[in-house]
Amino acid sequence: MPQPIGPLPNENQLRWQKMEYYAFIHFSINTYTDMAWGFGNEDPRLFNPEKLDCRQWARICKQAGMKGIIFTAKHHSGFCLWPSQYTEYSVKNVPWQNGKADIVHQLANACKEYGLKFGVYLSPWDRNHPDYGKPEYITYFRNQLTELLTNYGEIFEVWFDGANGGDGYYGGANETRKIDARTYYDWPATYKLVRKLQPKIVIWNDGGDRADLRWVGTEAGYVGETNWSLLPATGDVSEKMLRHGVEDGNAWVPGEVNTSIRPEWFYHPREDKKVKTLPELMDIYYHSIGRNATLLLNFPVMPNGLIHEKDEKAALDFAKAIKDAFAVNLTGKAQAKATNVRENNPAFDPSKAIDADPESFWATDEKTTQASLILRFSQPTAFNRLVVQEPIALGQRVKSFVVEALVNGQWKEIAKETTIGYKRILRFPTLQATQLRLTIADAKACPLISNLEVYKAPLILTPPIITRDQKGNVHMRAGDSESELYYTLDGSEPVAGKNKYTTPVKTDGGKVAVKAIAYNPFTKQSSLASEERFDLARTDWKILSSDAQQAYQVVDGNPATSWHGDKTAQSPADLIIDLGKEEYFQGFSYLPDQNWWADASIITRYQFEVSTDNKSWKRVSEGEFSNIRNNPFWQTKTFEPIKARYIRLRALKTVGEGSAPGYAEIELITR
Repeated sequence: MPQPIGPLPNENQLRWQKMEYYAFIHFSINTYTDMAWGFGNEDPRLFNPEKLDCRQWARICKQAGMKGIIFTAKHHSGFCLWPSQYTEYSVKNVPWQNGKADIVHQLANACKEYGLKFGVYLSPWDRNHPDYGKPEYITYFRNQLTELLTNYGEIFEVWFDGANGGDGYYGGANETRKIDARTYYDWPATYKLVRKLQPKIVIWNDGGDRADLRWVGTEAGYVGETNWSLLPATGDVSEKMLRHGVEDGNAWVPGEVNTSIRPEWFYHPREDKKVKTLPELMDIYYHSIGRNATLLLNFPVMPNGLIHEKDEKAALDFAKAIKDAFAVNLTGKAQAKATNVRENNPAFDPSKAIDADPESFWATDEKTTQASLILRFSQPTAFNRLVVQEPIALGQRVKSFVVEALVNGQWKEIAKETTIGYKRILRFPTLQATQLRLTIADAKACPLISNLEVYKAPLILTPPIITRDQKGNVHMRAGDSESELYYTLDGSEPVAGKNKYTTPVKTDGGKVAVKAIAYNPFTKQSSLASEERFDLARTDWKILSSDAQQAYQVVDGNPATSWHGDKTAQSPADLIIDLGKEEYFQGFSYLPDQNWWADASIITRYQFEVSTDNKSWKRVSEGEFSNIRNNPFWQTKTFEPIKARYIRLRALKTVGEGSAPGYAEIELITR
């Protein structure tokens, strides 16, 4: 029997990894204020989910193929969705249900009814509590943690968000408080309490002392192609380490990919048309579960207490697409052979990799770290997906591998990859072959392969990408070279064969609702429709705060381009734009630089002012772009309608202290 190598997962981590896919549910007092984060001073009487149905949440998650739900019992606002005896800032002090509600209890029961595991999110940062930042708060925090881990049955995962310290209400102090996230919470003692109360739990924490699971450094829905389930047991962890793990790490800390089915975590009506498309969700699947991680997909609950029907449909379509993609394992009639079998022992024969038994595996001799496993099909077979797994109870071993197919008598390389881990899924163009060869090119020790599967997944067309440039011309781009694009400009549904896109479409510069589909003339398939509603055109806009021509990339309609302010300028930094004429508007949207290496330039605190003469300015909005570093997408702020010709976006603070602000796009909202 091969001996284990390196750090190993414990029983809780193994159980968690096999879940693969489960839900986040975000719901709190800031659902009613249309804010990303609550400040801690929101009136509890706002909380009124008159149609609350936790069974609806659980039903959707079960039908979507998820194995559990993690619920935001308390987010940064400090508002508790259970009647905690340690604070008055909870559901026990709202008119709804006469203060008798306990949503954590209702959801725990719903999960039990639908056969789902239940987990809780408890924010360490509390913008309401007067003692936050003081030692007394840690006692309060652990008291609430004890309530959640004692009164609601078995908890499979507890989630400690890494957002720590900043401005808040803090019992009326209305100030900024900073803490040392590495020491303030005394995580070792907190972990000890968690494990005492819930022996089968796993702990997620992206800061402080190492927990059972790790953040992957982004909320965009992916982990690195190279992904080791290892980290150093102590010390700081860089973004690269979060994204890829550490090959020689001495602690087993696998990655969990967390992302939302919409751009933001909490519900915002403006995002009803921004629910992730099926191709986007499938990309997330292959970039998370398909890269040795799990997937934690968020549903934002509406103010009425229900999951939106569009989110439900997207999740169920996603579940069906996964089922369809992996419906027929083509290795069923294949024969397996290998260039090396451990001691020629039938217990480690290559057929063990295709026997549907997760406990059996193909293994090589002790010092053999390079070997091939070959599948021979009974007839030429078409396929475009490959699933490969290691028995991680014995450690993660494979450092690199190659996949080839025998096509027309010639070996053709399909993929050249690095890690495998619990599960690796590869996508490639459909090909027809008589044999498939998996070659382990390098490994830490003798490689072990517990599962090898081959599939032919149906084609899923990607909806077109729609943009509008500064001149008002609408551009559309297909996701592949075969598709034709068809569109409408009045919000009606596009139909294949009518209004074919060939060149940029000129508009009058006003509001326009564009819908477009991709159509494959060979398969006769149509994609879902893309939809973009464009507001004021930026044809006559002029940048007044900079002479740099590149500054106009802020208004060019292309999210992939960007401009950064003057690095030598003192903070705060202003972006001033002349609209060319007076316009009525009631909000603005800011998109930060979309390059991963530019996060220091992301604006986190801002002021937005307007003027009719570029001399006298009126401030109409100010505050924070909450969670924008981890979720660097469109940030929309609204205010009372106003008429002005000039706008000024003032960057008060960026992610990187002292960094010049970066901008991909700025838009105004008139509706």
